[in-house]
Amino acid sequence: MFKQTNDQLPQLNSEKEGYLFGYELLRDVLLPELLGNENHRILYWAGRMLARKYPLETTDELIQFFATANWGELRLSQEDAKSMTFELFSDRVSDLLMKRMHEGFQLEAGFLAEQIQKQQDKVTETFDEVKRGKVDKMIFTVQWDRKDEIPQTST
Repeated sequence: MFKQTNDQLPQLNSEKEGYLFGYELLRDVLLPELLGNENHRILYWAGRMLARKYPLETTDELIQFFATANWGELRLSQEDAKSMTFELFSDRVSDLLMKRMHEGFQLEAGFLAEQIQKQQDKVTETFDEVKRGKVDKMIFTVQWDRKDEIPQTST
């Protein structure tokens, strides 16, 4: 995304890279410093909260949201009766995986958990893992128990 100079400030090649640098500065430098050991947990629940503010009805809408938010290219790679597996990749994701001391994308994981929970009407949880290869990517597995339904509220 940018080239490092001797004083470690990035050389940005476009306005978009400037926005992404600002986002990464907040997310990867400031938030971990402020949140400390709770960083991953808080980001996961923040992702769930964002999903409640931006409810999506379909997997296609979910994929489009990730692209619009510059979170990377999301692809549904596997689905069965109790889980869905997504891959998240892009040049930016690969770059972040190389730079980050931690390897989690908890904001995205929480967002996926809440969206799929709403779509499936089942209590869900997302697990993330890094997959190294020609293209480094994140794998998100959203799981639920088919018997663990969300209680319907009456209004």
